[in-house]
Amino acid sequence: MSSTAVLMWGLIFGAIGFGFVLYGKKQRAVVPLLTGLTLCLLPYFITNVYTLVGIGIALIAIPYFVKV
Repeated sequence: MSSTAVLMWGLIFGAIGFGFVLYGKKQRAVVPLLTGLTLCLLPYFITNVYTLVGIGIALIAIPYFVKV
């Protein structure tokens, strides 16, 4: 059951990360680009659902608060 949740959350965070990568590349913004890459790679290294969701939500919030 846990592996299914990790797979679904990984898919969601990967899609959001892909959107951040496209936005960061188009706008030449470093913070969304790096955040998007991190969101895309995150599910490969974290297998705990709660840790994945917590770090994923924190990473999604970074571009809204950090402006470079």
